[in-house]
Amino acid sequence: MKNKIRLGILGGGGDSLIGIVHRIASSMHDSYEIIGGVFNPDFSENLKFAEEIGLKKNRIYEDYEKMINEELKLDENERIQAVSILTPNFLHYPMAKKLLENNFNVICEKPMTTTYGEAKDLEKIYKSRNLTFAVTYTYTGYPMIRQMKEMIKSGEIGDIQRVDLQYYQGWINPIIHDSKKRSETWRLQPDKSGISCCIGDIGTHAFDMLEYVTGMEVEELLSDLNYVYDDNIMDVDGTILIRFSDKIKGVIRASQIATGEENNFTVAIYGKKGGLKWEQQNPNYLYYLSESNPLRILKPGHDYNSNFAKISTKLPPGHPEGMFDSMANIYYGVAREINGTIEFDGEYPSLNDGLRGMMFIEKAVESHKKGNIWVKLN
Repeated sequence: MKNKIRLGILGGGGDSLIGIVHRIASSMHDSYEIIGGVFNPDFSENLKFAEEIGLKKNRIYEDYEKMINEELKLDENERIQAVSILTPNFLHYPMAKKLLENNFNVICEKPMTTTYGEAKDLEKIYKSRNLTFAVTYTYTGYPMIRQMKEMIKSGEIGDIQRVDLQYYQGWINPIIHDSKKRSETWRLQPDKSGISCCIGDIGTHAFDMLEYVTGMEVEELLSDLNYVYDDNIMDVDGTILIRFSDKIKGVIRASQIATGEENNFTVAIYGKKGGLKWEQQNPNYLYYLSESNPLRILKPGHDYNSNFAKISTKLPPGHPEGMFDSMANIYYGVAREINGTIEFDGEYPSLNDGLRGMMFIEKAVESHKKGNIWVKLN
């Protein structure tokens, strides 16, 4: 690995869950050094937080535009090289656009934007630059997900014929039944979150994961969304039928009103010769199903895993790795891309993943609003 990549961060200050995940993840492979950024829209809080995590105040800025302008005044060997965007959804597009236009590499939380049109605009700018753009679909970094991807790619379960993904949470349940809490939650406000809550927040994880592990693109979908109350305009639950083709079909189920659920994300892919199942809440086990052999449980750190899975594992067998490690693998892939040492397809989710994620969100909402009809993704 070459010198550490100089990293800036937008958002993620204070007690932000995603903020600490990104900061720790960026440090785990010794590939990045956090230089500065904008952690909070309140500049005094911004400075206070920067001091808490040990950053120099001269690289802490009032807003992202000032950060970009001031960083461009510095020599290239001192300037921030990559910027992580960890803000609410509505800020992703203007920040990413300005960063790309000024030749900064971007690591962006999902969803990439709030509309497909914005995502297409970012794609146009990105294609005119020699830059790296990652979208942090976190779970693609797990070693056993990467093992699943490689096993499917090598044909170990045969041609795919059925897929089933479930992502259940319950955190919105106590909010959705209280009109005051509903009005105060930014994820239920379309001007900040976009046109979808549940599908835009966690359904898009399932969609990206499906295309990531199978290596195929969904052609059509039919969605049935649930808003619970007539005055709530943001979905909090949904079931989406998907088709890769007339012979390969499946379902994505996502809910944030699954009472008592925490972060129950499961992936099941069935082929002609076998099946593979994985659970995010127990991520170090990959279940390998077959008609002719007993159930096998594959685990990280073993030589029987693919090279891609092995470079995604930092510990010996029997030492659990989790969400921080998964995100760290994405950061590591971005660093390897920037430094020209990337080896495997899928080391980090790309701008195209973010683009297709936005298409999925809009088509899911469109299908529901048109009366639960099949719509094409194109």
